[in-house]
Amino acid sequence: MKPTKEGGTAPERRRVGIIVDGAPAREGAQILAAEDTENVIGNVTSGCPSPTLGKNIAMGYVKNGYHKAGTEVGVQVRGKRRKGVVTKMPFVPAKYWKQAVGTTPA
Repeated sequence: MKPTKEGGTAPERRRVGIIVDGAPAREGAQILAAEDTENVIGNVTSGCPSPTLGKNIAMGYVKNGYHKAGTEVGVQVRGKRRKGVVTKMPFVPAKYWKQAVGTTPA
């Protein structure tokens, strides 16, 4: 696949993380453009409350162009529109130690 700079085509959808206000978004919830209540730009693939963040998080696919961190979106949760913000993943950085290959623990 060629980069778009070299004449290639961009992917149609991008996987994003979303922090959702209010009730957690679940699989199948529609992701809407922030400025338009009718413009469906994607779907949630999974979502749940995050005890570590103290917020509701979701992951889904959106149309190319809406994938930048900080982009405001709407999420249709149980018939109500909720505010959401696209964020980088992973939501919480891993802070574990991984032993280098070929070394022995101290």
